[in-house]
Amino acid sequence: MKDLQTYWRNIFRAQMPGEQIWWDRKVKLCETRGAEMVRIKGEGKVYQKLRTNDDLNYRYLLHLEILMRQGKHFYMEEQVFPFVCKTKEGKTIHRLVEITTDQAAPQLALLESEVAEETRFSYDRMSAVQYAENWWNSYNPAYRKFDVDCTNYVSQCLKAGGAPMWGAPNRSKGWWYQGGSWSFSWAVAHSFRWYLSGAKQGLKGLEVHTPQELAPGDVICYDFEGDGRFNHNTIVVAKDSEGMPLVNAHTNNSRHRYWSYEDSAAWTPEINYKFFRIGET
Repeated sequence: MKDLQTYWRNIFRAQMPGEQIWWDRKVKLCETRGAEMVRIKGEGKVYQKLRTNDDLNYRYLLHLEILMRQGKHFYMEEQVFPFVCKTKEGKTIHRLVEITTDQAAPQLALLESEVAEETRFSYDRMSAVQYAENWWNSYNPAYRKFDVDCTNYVSQCLKAGGAPMWGAPNRSKGWWYQGGSWSFSWAVAHSFRWYLSGAKQGLKGLEVHTPQELAPGDVICYDFEGDGRFNHNTIVVAKDSEGMPLVNAHTNNSRHRYWSYEDSAAWTPEINYKFFRIGET
């Protein structure tokens, strides 16, 4: 794996600009934020090998720990990236596989006649954040793991914070997980976003206009293409020295990642965000 180590050392030392666009974006984002990457620690783990003719292709996970400094404030950002490494025309190519899109976005049944009177619940933000920190790079066996797991993970965090479930067994109604079944809003990014916009009972959120208005335990929804279909969700776990959210997420597992996701391979200039204060209406 010496070649792998050499490749990433060259990336991080800016000796191969343009080779990994997401990394170039990350460097630029840090400059914009006034943040500095003080130390980078990486670990690669190969989990699949495939030999085609004389070429050896493989898949690996790159786990980065980045010590960030912003003014006098230090924090550790972590991300796990799935990569495919293959040889093409004599050149070795490392391609990031960033899966952030749900395969389907079922419609929710939110008819006025089905919505109960507005209710309030006590939201324990600390418990939600603690759960998010405990499980950011692993999977609670009490729940099903999805290939696109971001919304399932956020839902688990909110439930750990005391958000009440309702709507079972109708999968298009409410927000719930029960036994081997769950609502669309529990696990599908687009359905979750629309549920939060109109919920009057159980889990509820107040949409706000700026990320600065969010606190740990709140939620950000992402429409990467700006086409109206939301395909990712994160939970706020901390704030940086400028009062901007740092988030945890699943699918491409991340911890204390800057909220805007400009360093994501899925990011586009057309991206649209929704910000929700959980437990408020």
